[in-house]
Amino acid sequence: MTRREIIRFLIIRTIGNFLLLFAVFGVIATFGPALYYEFQYRAIQARGVHFTVAESVQSTETVLPNPTATPPPSNRGFGDVLSGPTEQILVPPDPSFSILIPKIGASAKVFPNVDPTLESEYLPTLLRGVAHAKGTVFPGVAGNTYLFAHSTDNFWDVGRYNAVFYLLKDLSVGDEIVVFFENRRFDYKVTGTQILEPSEVSYLLQGQTGKQKLILQTCWPPGTSWKRLVVFAEPK
Repeated sequence: MTRREIIRFLIIRTIGNFLLLFAVFGVIATFGPALYYEFQYRAIQARGVHFTVAESVQSTETVLPNPTATPPPSNRGFGDVLSGPTEQILVPPDPSFSILIPKIGASAKVFPNVDPTLESEYLPTLLRGVAHAKGTVFPGVAGNTYLFAHSTDNFWDVGRYNAVFYLLKDLSVGDEIVVFFENRRFDYKVTGTQILEPSEVSYLLQGQTGKQKLILQTCWPPGTSWKRLVVFAEPK
């Protein structure tokens, strides 16, 4: 093998290794967060961890279901799930607008009146929490309250955008969802779930019959934006 052939071989092998590592990085960056939350949820189930929601929040004072209980840290990690108490309290990050889902241990701040059709508006919002769709009602008002955490721009940002609602797929009919809005607590129960095409938005126009409905949306499958997983809930 000549010197030129050796150099060509090394260049081709280097490029091949780079492309392989880039592909592996892309897979990890895209699906790694989903796997992390999946393993965390399975650990929660295996340990029998049970989450309850603070009964009410008045200013900075939290009223807990169990007076002897203490709320978990807001940045609860995998270690807390593995070694923490089996009875944990979810506290809204912001009592002016937050969503809490005890079954999956989710707690996130909600940002109101975000235009779901305007990327420049909803993408920065989804970096910080869940978005409330502009044009839909707020909790306690008849009509649809639509909350979403579903959009990405680059694959390396998937975990930052979608982490909050990764486990919506594990919700079943009857599961509890709690929303705090303007220091008031609103309790909902799941009535159904659907996987829909991104172009299907008729569900936002349904149910405008004087009843309250909560609609949660995320991307499906996790780590992609191919379809939409939609969860429907009504007041208890």
